[in-house]
Parts: sequence; C-alpha cells; structure tokens
Amino acid sequence: MSRHFISISIIFFLQAIFIIRALIRKNREPAARIAWVAVIGALPIIGIIAYLFLGETNPGKEIVERIRFAMRHVPLPGRGEEQNAPIDVETAYNLPPRAAPLFRLGQSINDYAPLPGNRAELMPDSNTAIERIVEDIDQAQHTVHVCFYIWLEDNNGTKVAQALMRAAKRGVVCRVMADDLGSRGLIHGKLWEQMKSAGVHLVRTLPIGNILLRPLHGRFDMRNHRKTVVIDNKLTYCGSQNCADPEFRVKAKYAPWVDLFARFEGPVVLQMQHLFATDWMSHTTEDLAPLLEEAEIPSYENGFVAQVIGTSAAIRSEAMPEMFAALMGSAKDELILTTPYFVPDDALLSALLSCGHRGVKVTMIMPRVNDSWIVGGASRSYYLALLKAGVRIFEYPRGLLHTKSITIDEQMTLIGSANMDRRSFELNFENNIFLYDRDFTKKIKERQLTYLEESIEISLEEVKQWPMHVVLWNNVLSTLGPVL
Repeated sequence: MSRHFISISIIFFLQAIFIIRALIRKNREPAARIAWVAVIGALPIIGIIAYLFLGETNPGKEIVERIRFAMRHVPLPGRGEEQNAPIDVETAYNLPPRAAPLFRLGQSINDYAPLPGNRAELMPDSNTAIERIVEDIDQAQHTVHVCFYIWLEDNNGTKVAQALMRAAKRGVVCRVMADDLGSRGLIHGKLWEQMKSAGVHLVRTLPIGNILLRPLHGRFDMRNHRKTVVIDNKLTYCGSQNCADPEFRVKAKYAPWVDLFARFEGPVVLQMQHLFATDWMSHTTEDLAPLLEEAEIPSYENGFVAQVIGTSAAIRSEAMPEMFAALMGSAKDELILTTPYFVPDDALLSALLSCGHRGVKVTMIMPRVNDSWIVGGASRSYYLALLKAGVRIFEYPRGLLHTKSITIDEQMTLIGSANMDRRSFELNFENNIFLYDRDFTKKIKERQLTYLEESIEISLEEVKQWPMHVVLWNNVLSTLGPVL
C-alpha cells in the first residue's frame, strides 16, 4: 500500500469526521452547516484547520460553568425566586400591549426584569463621555467596575486609568476587565502595570494563551465585546464606545470613531452590576454576591421602564438576533437603526424586509468605509433586497459610524455593544439596554438624524448599476458569513 494512498485515506477520513461534526453541532443554522461542509469538502486541509480554530462557538466548558453558576448565585435585588415569572409591563406599568412581549423576551435571556424608575443622560460626544466617567470615578466611594473590549493607551484611555489609580489609592475597590485580544496593547504595556501597582484589581477576559492549543479551550476570536462602567451601585454607562480617543490611532485611517454612550441611574444599574459580576466570577475566585445581597434598588419618580440585555454563547444561542427581530416586528410606523457591521441571519433579514413591505418607514445608517472589508462587502450584498422592500439605506462618510442603536416609533430604544452581525449573534459577550420612554428615545433619534444629515443615500438605481464583479465579490463575502 503506497504512502500516497494512505495519505489520501487519512485526509478523507478526517474530512468525514469534521463534516459530521459540523452537521451535528448544536445551535447551528442550516446555512452555517452547509457552508462548513462546502469549505471542508472543497479545501480539505485548509478547511479542517479553519474548523479547528473557527468552527465551534463554545467559550470553554469551565467559563460556561462559572458564568451559569454566577448567574444563579449572585442575587438580583428585588427579584426573589417566587418573583422570577415574566413581568407583564402592560398590566404592571401601563405600557402599550406591544411592549409586553418585547420585555418578556428580554427577561427570558438573563432573568433581568423590566423595572421602572430609570433615567438616562445621553453624552454629547466621546470625549465628553470620558470626562464624565472620570468625574464619576473621582466621586466614587465604594466600588468602581469597568469592562471594555478595546482600551488604548491614548489620551482617553490614560485618563480613565489614572482616575482608577486615584480611586484605588483612596480606598475604593476598583475592578477592571479588559479583553485579552481587543486590549492587548494596554495589557502588555506600562499603564496596566501601573494600575496593578496602584491597587486596581485587573482581569484579562477570555485569555488567548497558546494559539496552537486554543482550539481545546474554545475559539480564540470569541471575545468579551462589552463596554461597561458601574460605580457604587448607583450609576452605569452603556453604549458603543470603547475606552479610547475618537481618533482611534490603531486604525487611524477610518477615524474618527463615531459612538453613542449614555449614563443611566435606576434599577438597570444593579442589573449591569450583576452582569459584570458574572463575568468577573467566570475569571476569578472572588465572590461578588455580597455586593448585591444588601443593595438598595435605586429608583426615580417618573423614571422609565428598562432592562439590561446581556448576551453570550454561555447564556443562550441566538438570543441577540431574536431580540433584534422582535423589535423590528413590533414597529408600526418608523424604525431607525445604526450599525457599523451588518451581516444578518435569515430571520433578521426577513424581519427587516417585512418592515419595509408592510409600510414601516425603515432607515438604516451604516459607515461608508468599513474597517472590515469582509463585513463591508457582505453588508452591501443585502442592499438590493432591502431597497426593493422600501428600506432607505444611508452610508456615513465622516469616519467609522460605530453607534449601535435602534429607535422604534419614537417610543422604544435599544442601545449597547451588539452589532447586527454573526459575531454578536454567536460569539461575542454583549451588553445592551432596552427601554420604553418617549423623551429619551427622542434624544437618541435626534442623534441618529445628525448622522443621517451627513450621510449619502444609496438608491436602488445605483445598486442595480453595480458592475457584475462587484456584485459577485459582495455575494461571495456574504456566503462566508456563516463560517466567520
């Protein structure tokens, strides 16, 4: 028996094993299964290696077990076991009937109930947001918790780090989480060591470790994409902004990064604290349950109803696209969304097309030049179908529009870290806040309209005239979406 025959037999055997693995893996869309079968079948060696590193969406058994334990162990103030039934916001808070299933869906993800008494302040720009965060850290008395996907050693990144060091030196307990990939420059730099020396408690989230052994512990590109600040159980920040200058010097040619960040007070603060605790306890042995056992629920008269939506592969597969699709399905008159990365699954695309077909005024605003050429091309592969359905598409040319926001009928808002792509759907740890409030939704819509005023509308006629090679390229990239 020749070596050549043996080699071919081994490759064929491995192909069969990995194809079967791709077909039987849980929580995978049929499109993803077909894509992986095609890649492994057409490119055996490359396909098998790619599947080893990119084929699974498990963050690792140990982390999943730790997160699920923390979700059960850390108490949600005001929510005893007998109170975990879904809250009907129509009956409890006199909200419109269509809001009830949306908040129930949100509650099914983390058990974070929709609660009234929240208020929010929209930051005017990224630099002001950092200034306010620094001011709040300087006023902190007990705890400061910070989590960012990307944290740079630039002006804004250094300001926040210095504020944390000042707080730690005066006795405030400061806990910091930074993603091991997105914040690798900070983690391996002087500022990280300075924070450690000052007494700031530091955690590298989802450490990559040895890249060759990484497939044994989950995908290396499954990241903690959250952007969270929680101070003294009294206030929290949520939105799309990383801890960096808008000039974003690591990708300066796409700058400025255009973000949206909001400061919240009320019950959502403790929900965000709970979410932070689950992340922290998944990487350390420290028990943060005492922080929430005796916590008083902050609440404000005439505050709005809101809840935190925290998603990850450790919680429930496809929770984020379910939420997006439900929000789109609830729209009656108007839906405005901004996202830098748009690679929808079939259900989300259908929900968006349905909005247009039934007469909802749908407006999508995305960056004209994307820092990911793969996502940029894949996004444009959906333009023709969207435009035919009546969806208006605008591309923002003045930097990378990084804001992730949805406003519905000038009444409901979702903001946070989640993009409308498969990474946010299946891989990344995300944090968002969903709320019902006309006044705050109006402010978010006003910000969306400022993007719109500077954007370029894409017409159906323009897309129909794209050269064949452009259409082919975009469609090829979108086909890779389920794999990547």
